Amino acid sequence: MKRSSWILFIFLSFPALSQQTPNAIQRAQQRTYTIATLPQAGELLTLQQAVGQSVEKNYQVQINRSQEDIARNNYTKGNAGYLPTITGNLNSNGSLQNLRQTYLDATRPPLQVYGAFNRTSNVGVNVTYTVFNGYARRSLYTQLQQFLQISTVNTRANVEATMAQVATSYYDVVRQVQRFIAFSQALDISRERLELARANYEVGTRSKVDFLSAQVDYNTDSAALLSQDQALRNAKTILNTLLVRDPQTDFSVRDTIIAQPNLQLAPLQQSLSSNNPQLAAAVLNRTVANLNVELANAQLLPLVTAQTGYNYQFIDNQGGFGIRSGRAGGPTYLIQATIPIFNGFNLKRQVQNARVNTIIAQNQENDQRLQLQSAMAQTYQIYQNSLKLLNLEVQNNLLANQNVDIAYDRYRIGNSTFVEFRNVQRNAIDAQTRLIEAEYNAKAAEIELLRLSSTITQEISQ
Repeated sequence: MKRSSWILFIFLSFPALSQQTPNAIQRAQQRTYTIATLPQAGELLTLQQAVGQSVEKNYQVQINRSQEDIARNNYTKGNAGYLPTITGNLNSNGSLQNLRQTYLDATRPPLQVYGAFNRTSNVGVNVTYTVFNGYARRSLYTQLQQFLQISTVNTRANVEATMAQVATSYYDVVRQVQRFIAFSQALDISRERLELARANYEVGTRSKVDFLSAQVDYNTDSAALLSQDQALRNAKTILNTLLVRDPQTDFSVRDTIIAQPNLQLAPLQQSLSSNNPQLAAAVLNRTVANLNVELANAQLLPLVTAQTGYNYQFIDNQGGFGIRSGRAGGPTYLIQATIPIFNGFNLKRQVQNARVNTIIAQNQENDQRLQLQSAMAQTYQIYQNSLKLLNLEVQNNLLANQNVDIAYDRYRIGNSTFVEFRNVQRNAIDAQTRLIEAEYNAKAAEIELLRLSSTITQEISQ
């Protein structure tokens, strides 16, 4: 009884041991790095660090901020004509003459003067103020405010576009790292198969064709891994360029691609209508066009200006005739009204053109709104479709990996050919690649939705 019990125990233990011992494919999969364990050169770069550095150093953003500073400097009441103009005047005319004069009446002797100095000087301060210019300065001041707001939203638009571009490029680097890991796993599996084919060929259980085919497939996977390494380097170069630093700077990433699965279209559309900087700029441009109509109409109204000042004049004359010396000074004033009567219908033409420009600005605003809404709808459809594909590819990837395990066991015991195993392996690689692409496409669509809705700053900063 003891002996039979031991035999029964041994036979029952073999299946259990065979289930616990991983095959070569499973061992290769266990040896495969993850994005968290893959050795990477360079300092760790997070998404928040990349976005912060790009917004700080991006040249276009810096240009927009400088243009915003100019618009802020221009937004003053003095630039709109509300304040008076004060000027100081000083002029002095002088001459040095030699004179020789005789007189008709003979009562005075001839006059001879050498080096006679004559000088007339004027000193004054003048103040000029526009009393009325057809309400043009009110419209101009409001227009300067609109220009400042346009510069502000243009800066925000470029900041958000830069953030979206950097985020997409950052996740492209993550995608290329994940593809590198997938190709490394494929190469590891091909190495296991090559070792098995070599061993079987040496003992005579497999043909040389099988061994050579395994060698060819191993070399093919090696070449694919080298190409993927170059693709990863290219993605890092593009991101470094966006970060305005040396394109050859190496860095590591540890983030994974996780798309938000619950973005809703209605809140995104509402945020687009109220926050999108491109649409806001179109609305502001329409306001500027309306103000140009007011400025054109202002030219049809009278222009009233007032000027006052104080002038002082002194004269020194050594010529021997006229005034010997003189001093004069006092306040001055001038009130002037200019009324346009006729200038070849040019004022009328300018008003008509300004009104046409308001129609153009309105159409541009409507077109901008339509284009943004269309882009939002299309991107949201891509986002939803990418999430559906992502769910399918997750299942496909699991099934493909299981199929590789089964195919390798069949190939190892001789129940399938190397062609069948290679097809299964290729399907597994394709499934894993499609999964990575589906993750990236869903994330890229999500980033674009956040940019269009102008919520990307809040989302990435979290």
